[in-house]
Amino acid sequence: MKISKNKFVSVAYDLNAGDENEQEVMESATKERPLQFIYGIGNMLPAFEEHIRELEPGATFDFSLTPEDAYGEYREDHVVKLPKHVFEVNGKFDGEYIREGVTLPMTNSNGERMNGSVLEINENEILMDFNHPLAGETLHFTGEILDVHEPTEDEIAALNSGCGCGECGCGDEDCGECGCDSCHT
Repeated sequence: MKISKNKFVSVAYDLNAGDENEQEVMESATKERPLQFIYGIGNMLPAFEEHIRELEPGATFDFSLTPEDAYGEYREDHVVKLPKHVFEVNGKFDGEYIREGVTLPMTNSNGERMNGSVLEINENEILMDFNHPLAGETLHFTGEILDVHEPTEDEIAALNSGCGCGECGCGDEDCGECGCDSCHT
């Protein structure tokens, strides 16, 4: 069966970011813990799906996505200072939870959910980066299509529960903590 809209797809892959001279491994999904998704429902990058469209189990892939086709260019205007009091709970700031390097789920004034990385904590402000962690990066995917079939009700339910990525192979033992929009393409 070939990959097409609404098919359950399972892939093993390596994702590297960077230019042709210097690349860093960002994610891997193995045959034992593959990336699993339903093709064409908007959970994957459209350019990623376009590159694997109509492939069959056993087929391999090797392609790159520019920032424009992946997570966009890095935007300085997505780095903002927020008042430290915004992060207080019951009038207290939790320095163990809110610390440099942590990515936090947040909601903007329109109620839209987004993730922000804490870059710096000052006495009265916190510098946050709301760019996707892979913004500005060229992404290079190599991998193999493991399975393509009609999804079962159980597979649909598994992909829609918890963090929504199923057995994603993101390398995080607690997949619910992986922040799936940064976990996968």
